[in-house]
Amino acid sequence: MTDFTIPLPPHVRQELDDLADATGRLPEDIALDAVLHRLARESSAVRGMAESLAGAHADLLRRLGE
Repeated sequence: MTDFTIPLPPHVRQELDDLADATGRLPEDIALDAVLHRLARESSAVRGMAESLAGAHADLLRRLGE
């Protein structure tokens, strides 16, 4: 795994630390879970848009591929 630094405003870091303390987890684990969740959600949305556009323009895409 590689390191990645994200600057957080002090109040956000405090909330992250408080949540980690309350749940018995590391702040880094909570942040990683949040990033993974966001990536999955965004990837799904982008995939859906791409599929929609491909369907709407299937005839044009087929002609371009000829």
